[in-house]
Amino acid sequence: MSLLKGTGAKVIEGIIKGVGYLSVLPVVCIVIYIIFKGVPSISWEFLATNPTDGMRAGGILPAIIGSIYLTIGTIAVSVPFGILTGIFLVEYSKDNIIRRVINLTIVNLAGIPSIIYGLFGMSLFVIFLQFGSSILSGALTLGIMCLPVIITATREALLAIPKDLREASLALGATKWETTWKIILPTALPGILTGIILSISRAAGETAPIMFTVVAFYLPFLPESVWDQVMALPYHLYVIATQVPNMPDKIMNGTVLVIVVLTVGFNLLGAVLRKKFSSK
Repeated sequence: MSLLKGTGAKVIEGIIKGVGYLSVLPVVCIVIYIIFKGVPSISWEFLATNPTDGMRAGGILPAIIGSIYLTIGTIAVSVPFGILTGIFLVEYSKDNIIRRVINLTIVNLAGIPSIIYGLFGMSLFVIFLQFGSSILSGALTLGIMCLPVIITATREALLAIPKDLREASLALGATKWETTWKIILPTALPGILTGIILSISRAAGETAPIMFTVVAFYLPFLPESVWDQVMALPYHLYVIATQVPNMPDKIMNGTVLVIVVLTVGFNLLGAVLRKKFSSK
């Protein structure tokens, strides 16, 4: 304890602050570099037109629309199932070996490489269920990839709620479902939103899972249904950076900046919602 007083405490505090700043510094430098290189490429034509000249000119509108569709589909698939599964594991299932095995499995699934999810999605949705290479197959694959993180975040957020809160609600005559829906879930919502933001942000920037399930190399039109293929920003960036010769740097820099802006924008929206629910 003596080390945490006087000069020793200040030294430890200074080391912690220094390590914290150093860990953030590379991210700040990368973001500044992306903004510096990407801003000159941004224009209305770049954001609102299709690629032309073998994707060496024109815009990235199909890739932007495709990424937005996939993100919305991923949220629709993963968020309801993830939250309900977390509620079931904490509030309704018995504490036995089966629940412990399920919890351990979910934690391990969160660490599986994304390309494995892509191969699984291709085998199950594209080939076995014959959904084909489509938005539906891609959204289901990304949704499954997001489930472990959302379930884990929901479970930890619910476990952090004091038992006294549940007992007080039940003592006042509320049913278990009323207690969960009206008392426990709103209290745990900020923690749950954190897990949702992290998992969806990861999905929005993934390339491997969508390579086998949904994306096309190039499409001159926008998707009209969930059975259509789409272009997506992460895969489009991969294609123009590795598969298209003589690709102008400004298009790659602009695409990178759009991906970062969409991802950061989604995180900011989640942070605003989390703060709003935390203040209630």
